Amino acid sequence: MIFPIGDVNVKGGAKPFLTYSFIGLNILVFLYQLTLKDAQCAVFVNTYGVIPADIVAGKDFSMSFTSMFLHGGFMHLIGNMLFLWVFADNIEAVIGNVKFALFYFLGGLAAVALQTLSNPSSVIPMVGASGAISACLGAYLVIFPKSKIKILVVFLFSSFNIGAIYFLGLWIAQQFIAGIGSIAKTADTGGVAYWAHIGGFAFGVLAGLFFKRRGALKKS
Repeated sequence: MIFPIGDVNVKGGAKPFLTYSFIGLNILVFLYQLTLKDAQCAVFVNTYGVIPADIVAGKDFSMSFTSMFLHGGFMHLIGNMLFLWVFADNIEAVIGNVKFALFYFLGGLAAVALQTLSNPSSVIPMVGASGAISACLGAYLVIFPKSKIKILVVFLFSSFNIGAIYFLGLWIAQQFIAGIGSIAKTADTGGVAYWAHIGGFAFGVLAGLFFKRRGALKKS
C-alpha cells in the first residue's frame, strides 16, 4: 500500500485556508458519525449521501454537496485527507480562494454526474470527498506536471520521490481500468465510485487548462 505524503509546495500565492478548512470539516463530520449507533449512522448516510437514482428522479440534488463531507470509514477518510492535503493547497495557492471554492464544488458535482451516468438506477448512497479531490489531481497534473511527489511505501517503511505526471498518470489509468471493470458487475453492491474519480479528474484537467490559458494563475 502506498500513499502520497508530500510534494514540492508552491511558494507565495493565496493562503490555502479553504483546503485546511475542508480537511477540518471532513474530520469533524466523521467524528460526529462515530458518535452515532449503526442504525443512526445508516440513516445519516442515506439522508445526506447522494443517491444516483434520486438524482435521475430530480430530487435531493443538494445531497451532491453534503455527500462530499461524509466518509465510510477511517481508511476512506485518511486516504482522502492525505490526497487533499498534498495536492489541493497548491491549486488554491495559484488560483485564489474564491476560485478554488467554486472549482472544488464544481469538481465534486462533475464527479456525481459521471457516477450517476455510469449507474443511474443505483440506490446506494455515494459519500466522500474523492470526487472533488480528483478534480484537484487533474488540475495539478496540468499546472504542476514537473513537480515531485513524495510517496510512502507502507509495508517497506520507506519513501521515494516520483514525478507528478507519472504518479497521477498511473493513478487515473488505474481508475479507468477499475471503472470499466465495475460496469461489468451484475449487482449493485457499492464499493469504490471509480467513475466519480474519473469525472472529477476530467473536470480538473479542463479547469487547469482554462486557468493556464486565461493567465489566471498567481505567480509563485
